[in-house]
Amino acid sequence: MQDSGAEAAAGASYAYKASLIGSAHRFELTEEGLSWHIGGRSGLWRYDEISAIRLSFRPVSMQQHRFRADVSHASGGRIRILSTSWQTAALMAPQDNGFRNFIVALHARMAQAGSQAELTAGLGRRTYATMLAFLAALAVAMTGLLVRALAISEFAGALFIIGFAALFAWQIGGFVRRNQPRSYSFDRVPSALLPNGRVALGAMGRNQT
Repeated sequence: MQDSGAEAAAGASYAYKASLIGSAHRFELTEEGLSWHIGGRSGLWRYDEISAIRLSFRPVSMQQHRFRADVSHASGGRIRILSTSWQTAALMAPQDNGFRNFIVALHARMAQAGSQAELTAGLGRRTYATMLAFLAALAVAMTGLLVRALAISEFAGALFIIGFAALFAWQIGGFVRRNQPRSYSFDRVPSALLPNGRVALGAMGRNQT
């Protein structure tokens, strides 16, 4: 595995296509700040002007292993960076290494600039609580159906309910675990919200208190 300094050097630029139509979204880490080009718009955000970063896991039907970073500016602007890129009408390709390296390098540049940005991981707390409430209600309903099926000796139906519940839990479990709302620091970027494993930034950034 590359060390954090090598990853930072490798992640100085990143690009992805958010749709089949239009040009790629391009980002570059310069000495002055984060340079971005999205459609016909462009800008340069100094690292100490970035007010927040939120990392999350956002799978979609065509790409179950997709990550997202929402980067906010002190003036209220926000840009979205995805770990996948549209290739064809039927293919959304992962860009795991490029995304991970760029996000690691961005955090390193911000830490070196003395950033006081708010760093959060997962979904918003209200959204997460709503999702948990929905899942709890669904679990109660599934349990009720299972009990009824067993009571009337519909064993085939009971097996179907158990199988469906197991498949659903397997698919949604990773989403729930990865997207638990929490804060993090520059030296502890959550590895669960970056592709391909662990990230350690202790050699690149400074500790947040």
